[in-house]
Amino acid sequence: MKKVSILAVLSSLLLVSCFDSSKPNYQYFPNMYESVGYETYAESTAFNNGIEAQLPAEGSVARGWAPYDYSDTNDGYESAKADLKSPLALTDEHRAEGKELYGVYCAVCHGSKGDGQGILMKREKFLGIPSYADRDITEGSIYHVLMYGKNAMGSHAGQVNATERWQIAQHVMYLRNELTK
Repeated sequence: MKKVSILAVLSSLLLVSCFDSSKPNYQYFPNMYESVGYETYAESTAFNNGIEAQLPAEGSVARGWAPYDYSDTNDGYESAKADLKSPLALTDEHRAEGKELYGVYCAVCHGSKGDGQGILMKREKFLGIPSYADRDITEGSIYHVLMYGKNAMGSHAGQVNATERWQIAQHVMYLRNELTK
């Protein structure tokens, strides 16, 4: 029995002495231990046509992005004003969301009532902000202005997505109706 235990201890020591933790004896996926670094858009032998496989497919659209068919011109504005309609149903939920977004992005200039008397107007940072009651606007024209901006107002396309722009447009039309009563 004593010989068996001594033999087991010696065998264990022999096995442990061959182990090097910095260089495993067997690598299941060697590329995971010693990976090759590749440069973005660099020439590659992985594909027959160079870097083509690393580029997006021609005509593809990025996830979450939808094309907007109206140009950033006065003609594009007029077309959007006449033709562009909201895909969202007129609901209290959408208008409530639009009201909240309006308070964040629009009320500082346009005022909480849409009368052009926002805090920046009162502090004379921006002058001549019109009341919605004085403007011939539609949901399409509001969406277009949020998308591209107009005059001193910049684009808000980076701050609010398409659904949020339509919700803001619903709230602005509500404010306009309230002002014209």
